[in-house]
Amino acid sequence: MLEPASDPALNLAYGGTGPTGTSPVGPVVFTLMAAEALFGVLPRVGRELDKWRRRAVAIPDPALRRQALASIATKAFHCQGGGVLALAAGTLDLIEPIVAYQTISDYLDNLCDRTGSLAGASFRTLHLAMLDAVGPAGRVRDYYGTGVDDGGYLTGLVRTCQTGLARLPGIERVRPELRRFAGLYSDLQVYKHLRPSVRAGLLSAWHSRVSGDWPGIAWWEFAAACGSTLASFALFALAARPGLTTEEVDAVKDAYFPWVCGWHILLDYLIDEAEDEQHGDFNFVTRYPSPAARREGLAHFQHKAMVAAASLPGRPVHAFAVAGLAALYLSDKKALHPRLREEARSLLRRSGPYSKSLFLCCRLLRAAGLL
Repeated sequence: MLEPASDPALNLAYGGTGPTGTSPVGPVVFTLMAAEALFGVLPRVGRELDKWRRRAVAIPDPALRRQALASIATKAFHCQGGGVLALAAGTLDLIEPIVAYQTISDYLDNLCDRTGSLAGASFRTLHLAMLDAVGPAGRVRDYYGTGVDDGGYLTGLVRTCQTGLARLPGIERVRPELRRFAGLYSDLQVYKHLRPSVRAGLLSAWHSRVSGDWPGIAWWEFAAACGSTLASFALFALAARPGLTTEEVDAVKDAYFPWVCGWHILLDYLIDEAEDEQHGDFNFVTRYPSPAARREGLAHFQHKAMVAAASLPGRPVHAFAVAGLAALYLSDKKALHPRLREEARSLLRRSGPYSKSLFLCCRLLRAAGLL
């Protein structure tokens, strides 16, 4: 359980009491959201992924087919976690564009990491798919370059996301921010997949150029935040409501980026540390200068993410989602690695009074092969 929170919003949202003696994420609300996630979100995400799995099997190019199938098989939990934010929209129909957008992200990440079949196609050109997916319907292009055939898989994902977003009444209010986050994500993917000898320096220089709106965080923390799609999904959910104001958009944007997004991806890199070391992949968590700095950095992002989520209108869903991030990632068997075990336990204890229940739920879902 969290230590008593000095921030009233944090204490209220994560199980404390407010002036009326109630918490917006009390046991009843928590149980209802957990039930909606389990019996509503997960099955709907599963059906969407099954659809894309069938499309991936038909990809003519064997290397692209292999990476498309691998991204769905090993990263489905990204879609499952993102799908929880559909609850903030009040409609599970939002899961269709969420899954399409996240599948683009996971597929392209696999292509950049694991395949040599894209000689002649730049990482930046590939990631134009992310920008097009959150743009107006109908804009698609050749993302690979000459001679590469995926049978329409990537353009199908882009079109599905475009179509789903076009149905949202507030989409034009949030589209500029969606494009901004897609651009930051694309820049990150370009820089982090360059040669090991140059990528840290280029990422640091990039941070210096573009991070003026987010002072006080290290370049690897900024880069981690850019690697999350959760801010985009929160904006998808917000756009499902008519009559949006600029203040509402700014509140969601500022809560999620960099804090919720940074916490999300720092957790991801934390559990992947040993695996990334084995593959020679870049890992942001290892950039902290000392174990003490790492513990302090992770705890800072965790606290800021929880406070930020608690401050939002409709905060039960956002607070539930942020608390669930720790349970989702730290229930992975990779978090049992000897050098992570104690750190993982500490982070889980700090994730709120429902973290243990969420953790046990995630462990059961993993054991059943549903997560």
